[in-house]
Formats: sequence, C-alpha cells, structure tokens
Amino acid sequence: MKKTTGNVVGFELSSQEPEKAAEFYSTVFGWEIAVPRWDYWAVSTGDGESNGIGGGIGKGPNDFPHGTRIQIEVDEIDDAIAKAKENGAMVVREKMEFDEFYLAYLVDPTGIGFGLIQKK
Repeated sequence: MKKTTGNVVGFELSSQEPEKAAEFYSTVFGWEIAVPRWDYWAVSTGDGESNGIGGGIGKGPNDFPHGTRIQIEVDEIDDAIAKAKENGAMVVREKMEFDEFYLAYLVDPTGIGFGLIQKK
C-alpha cells in the first residue's frame, strides 16, 4: 500500500458568507462549485487539462469563522492526532466520521489551523 501521510489533499475556505465567497471564486477563477452539502460547497480548481487541488467553502464555525486551512492526508488519523498533540498541537474538533473519510481539526503550536483526513 502506498504511503500517503503528509500529502496536502485539499483546502477549506471558511466564511460567514459562503454563498458570496462561492460566487466570487467561481466568477473570478472559474472554480466549479458543487451544490452545498452540510453547509459545505465542494470546489474543483482543475479544468481537466491542468492539475488543481480540490477543496471547499463552508460557513465558518465559531472556532474558525473565516480563513483558510489545508487538509493533510494521513494513513491513521488517531496516530496522527496523538503525535500532533505530543508535539504541541491542540485538537479543535475531535475525529468526525463521514461516508468516505474521517476528519479532525487541529491548531499547531504557532496557532495555524489545519485538518487531518483519513480515507476509509
């Protein structure tokens, strides 16, 4: 099995006006924006001919009302969370389960927020 730990696989833009943000990025950069699911608009930045990283735009929660964070893929999310905590990270959202993946949000020791994602 190919090791995936550490690959940046996505991004999230948090906004208190996600519909307006989705319209902006679609209009200015030609991003394809999917119909929202869970107050989250999936984004495709590639056009089929050039590579682009996928991501999404969502209504920012109280703990992350606006900003950008990357999603880092890991092989074992529980191990990655433990290792991050041992090295000074703080867990903002414990592991959540979705249909095709697990996701957790952390903040590194310098205050930078990021997501950990493990595919099922």
